[in-house]
Amino acid sequence: MSYANFKPTVWSKYIQLELPKFTVFKQDCDYKFEGEAGEGKRVKIQNAGRPTVKKYVPGKPIDDPENVGNGSVYLDIDQYDYFNYGIDDIDKAQAQDGVMEALQTESTRALAEKEDIFCATQMAKNAGIKSKSLEIADEASAKKAVDDLFVSLWNNGVSAKDDVTMYLTPWFYMLFQNRLIELKTNNDDLIAKGVLGLYNNAKIKMTNNAYNDGTDDHIILKTSKAFAYCNGIDKLKPYEPEKGFAEAIKGLNTYGGKMVRPKECAVLRCHQKAA
Repeated sequence: MSYANFKPTVWSKYIQLELPKFTVFKQDCDYKFEGEAGEGKRVKIQNAGRPTVKKYVPGKPIDDPENVGNGSVYLDIDQYDYFNYGIDDIDKAQAQDGVMEALQTESTRALAEKEDIFCATQMAKNAGIKSKSLEIADEASAKKAVDDLFVSLWNNGVSAKDDVTMYLTPWFYMLFQNRLIELKTNNDDLIAKGVLGLYNNAKIKMTNNAYNDGTDDHIILKTSKAFAYCNGIDKLKPYEPEKGFAEAIKGLNTYGGKMVRPKECAVLRCHQKAA
């Protein structure tokens, strides 16, 4: 900004922030590998198999030891996002306290949205259960599609006692909201995490970061253990660029995720019937 263009301006003490998208997917992932990921770019996750339970007959020998398998998967920290912006000194001179903090808040929100979209995309593409493409016209068809998805997940061994979350797009939520059980007034923690209600004992959230393949939104129903996620590096650094007289801030975020229990993640592929 040049001196010729400088005009005295009264700056409001109220700073407007951009509305963030509904970042919900990354909240409900398995974070137990976070510390290990901070030490390297790859984490090897061991998957333990389930042994077979057999009847024992007194006096009879038991079978040889069973090999239940110990397959493993790798979680790679392979996603890299950054921002880099500057503010001219003249702009800074006429700005009130809090502008830089507000910009940092916006940057953090923007990075979080990238993470959320990554999680939604990976979950949608790697889920163990995927419905056929469905056209949803009304509340009845929305309920049937959701019920069928729950049955598919239960048939894979997930129970109503497991920690399960479902993520609805805004249009689907508007059709399905009357089916939700309202949260009790003492569930402030759930409300703060974006939970809009319960259905079949699963938490229901709304998102506009759902993956879309060009035709269908991918509505996800999953346990908290289905998808592992972690950040590797999260840096925010102020600096002075060599050229000019601006001050700048740059930030780096690296992260990764892996579907470790695909049988515990189900996807409803659907689109809204045209009016």
